[in-house]
Amino acid sequence: MGLALQSVASFPKNGYLALNQFVIYVALPALALYYIPKVSVTTDLLYPLGIAWIGFLLSFAFFYTLGRKMGWSNRLIGCLIITGGLGNTSFVGFPIIQALYGEEGLKTAIIVDQPGSFVVMATLGIITAGIFAKGASKGSDILKKIIFFPPFIAFVLACVMNVLHFDFHNNIQSVFMKLGATVTPVALVSVGLQLKIDPHSRHWKFLSLGLFFKLFLTPAFFFVLYRIILGGKGITVDASILESAMAPMITGAILASNYGLKPKLSSMMVGVGIPLSFLSLAFWYYLLISF
Repeated sequence: MGLALQSVASFPKNGYLALNQFVIYVALPALALYYIPKVSVTTDLLYPLGIAWIGFLLSFAFFYTLGRKMGWSNRLIGCLIITGGLGNTSFVGFPIIQALYGEEGLKTAIIVDQPGSFVVMATLGIITAGIFAKGASKGSDILKKIIFFPPFIAFVLACVMNVLHFDFHNNIQSVFMKLGATVTPVALVSVGLQLKIDPHSRHWKFLSLGLFFKLFLTPAFFFVLYRIILGGKGITVDASILESAMAPMITGAILASNYGLKPKLSSMMVGVGIPLSFLSLAFWYYLLISF
């Protein structure tokens, strides 16, 4: 739909900006307020939580080191760190994990996504975007952006509710659930509106590297860490590893785009990465059940 709307003359050329703001100000906060008060805090959370937090730090170390060595621009480095370090753990992750591992796997996927990917995006993601958008930013400016970032405000409120064992009335929860469900279609249309696949684009080599890191190097790292070094087994471990192999996060691409971090490349990371991930996920799934 997003790609098709590019050719509709009456549709605003910068319409994706309004869609991005809807995702950030409405849909993502609703998602946090619906799911996080229901999360049960146990030691089993460490495996899925590690996917998002360690994964982003791994992306930062990889692309920052390589970028500085290769003389890449700050915006290119920031784009690859964010899109390579944040996985599509909800839109692609939820249905695939539920189909392969059932409700138990879905619970793990929610942990990977909400206190994991979601919070990393709202904290480390914003810090990274602020630093690499125009060189170094003041610490106070970055802190303000995090504190006043609507999804982060909703996350903090939801965490307080979780600690107090409080949740909204069922009618309000229903509203949050329906608003949160708009993240996928609205964000995908926004990405489609920005997606320009040029066969002669200079972004292809960076796209290939970014997707190779996200779809293969990252899950390979967690496979070795969780299954071989730590000796973990079971649905929680396997679902966590498979979540690490998901395509780049749609909201992460929107974040990079809003900060001017190579919007075309960030859109291509999502637009090409999602269909490509269906093949790579099959590889990792069969490796997990065979090992």
